[in-house]
Amino acid sequence: MDMDGVDSKTEARIEKWLKGNYDGETKSAIQAMIDEERFEELTDAFYRDLEFGTGGLRGIMGVGTNRMNRYTLGAATQGLSNYLKSVYPNEKIRVVIAHDNRNRAEEFARITAEVFSANDIYVFLFDALRPTPELSFAIRELGCHSGVMLTASHNPKEYNGYKAYWRDGGQVIPPHDKQIIEEVTKIDGVDQIRFDPIEENIETVGSDIDRAFVDAVKSVSIYPKVIRQEKNLSIVFSPIHGTAVKLVPQVLREAGFENIHLVEEQCTIDGNFSTVIYPNPEEKEALTMSLEKAVALDADLVMATDPDGDRVGIAVKNEKGEFELLNGNQTGTLLFYYLLNAWREKGKLSGNQYIVKTIVTTYLIDRMAEEAGVECFNVLTGFKYIGETMTALEEKKEFIAGAEESYGYLIGDHVRDKDAVVACLMIAEMAAFYKAGGRSLYEVLIEIYETYGFFKEGLISIKKEGKKGAEEIREILNRLRSESPKSLGGDEVVIVRDFQSGIEKDLRNGSERPTGLPSSNVLQFETAGNYMISVRPSGTEPKIKFYISVNGELENRENYRKRERELDQLIQAIASDLES
Repeated sequence: MDMDGVDSKTEARIEKWLKGNYDGETKSAIQAMIDEERFEELTDAFYRDLEFGTGGLRGIMGVGTNRMNRYTLGAATQGLSNYLKSVYPNEKIRVVIAHDNRNRAEEFARITAEVFSANDIYVFLFDALRPTPELSFAIRELGCHSGVMLTASHNPKEYNGYKAYWRDGGQVIPPHDKQIIEEVTKIDGVDQIRFDPIEENIETVGSDIDRAFVDAVKSVSIYPKVIRQEKNLSIVFSPIHGTAVKLVPQVLREAGFENIHLVEEQCTIDGNFSTVIYPNPEEKEALTMSLEKAVALDADLVMATDPDGDRVGIAVKNEKGEFELLNGNQTGTLLFYYLLNAWREKGKLSGNQYIVKTIVTTYLIDRMAEEAGVECFNVLTGFKYIGETMTALEEKKEFIAGAEESYGYLIGDHVRDKDAVVACLMIAEMAAFYKAGGRSLYEVLIEIYETYGFFKEGLISIKKEGKKGAEEIREILNRLRSESPKSLGGDEVVIVRDFQSGIEKDLRNGSERPTGLPSSNVLQFETAGNYMISVRPSGTEPKIKFYISVNGELENRENYRKRERELDQLIQAIASDLES
């Protein structure tokens, strides 16, 4: 073959698929790319194997080793099967599989179930789409060794994904993730994947798990009387065409809320996400229809979940009575403030409680936890590390909540992943609680800033696609490692944490100490004024991300907007420093 610009290793992978025992449709698609000289597309499809990141296996659907398809899915499942059998050689292994509303998600779930069953692993397969947190719950409820969720979360419609879970209900973490990949890479060809199902090894599950999950979520409620008192709290909810379409309204209604308004146009199950550009509650555009409905109804609260139902974005009324979107840090701040105070008022804080957050999530939460006498653990980005901490402390300490800035929250220990179903319940309960006391969520947020300091965060994501993009991301991080900035936003950088080497350097005295966290390709710069700037490649998208957190005093609420503008300007100054 003459494939201009395609390196020899990539060409060998392509040749293997063309000559191997792959279906005719796959081979025709590859040949068409060759004939049409779409060599850049061909290279991106074959230059590497999909790898487990913070969100598992995720990629664009299509042919190739770097794409989500029957064969990459089959190889991942065969590798996971082999690994499970090596870890549990004398047990009848059980797994549970769920999927979201993505195109081909149901098909991919079935393929996954068939490969597991062919390896004599017993499979519980959900009868229809379900949210990710219910998959985590089901692993624990059914006593499974592992689980798989077919989802690409909030990625564009072209993507799909495969999230592998361990027996505690948490996503696969080191060393399991690397060892699973090792098993996958041992599979030298499609003929080593067992695709022929053993049907008696596949059991369909559904409503029984739904009922147990809903009951577990409702048990987290702290002030059910307040919900009954404020049952007419006007809530607008959208599942953005995804899996929370039934469970969130069900949980809210069973908890006692009676004034729930669904964005009907987005309650249709649609893998093309036809009403939005991106199905991501972090994006204002994704909540446009929800906000329009909320304005028309003069609602109190807007909530929208992502396709697999593990993240939620909200909007509340500001000082002008206009709906304002809160970012993930602000929603997390409100939740932790509510929970810490509620636990204290209920006399439940004994000094043995803890919360968990990621290193890129607002450090305002750390301040609130310290004041409440609750230990706050900071972990690497990815909710799987929050789940790992929960499992490690299960018999020692009492978990209150976990959060990450990217709109993921968990209240209660019924699962080991972020859970938008329980988050929606607690956000609504929180809004009802403060409304009963004559305050809005917006007013409470400013009250927090007055008490603990005004923390403001910004996220800069730069897309770097394909093989070239991956190389550019590596170059940026290498440059920042070799030439750490001396100051950011006019404030001296005093601490550099390199989580890849595991070393934290204090630039004031030259001392070093371990970061205490697993190795990860993340850099963090802390300034004298306690600004925190973190840099990392995305684990689920072709992006490099810069997380910027600044803070200052808020003397009184009348100055809120002025101080907000000042902090936004500071974030921009830091971003400019990073660019230069």
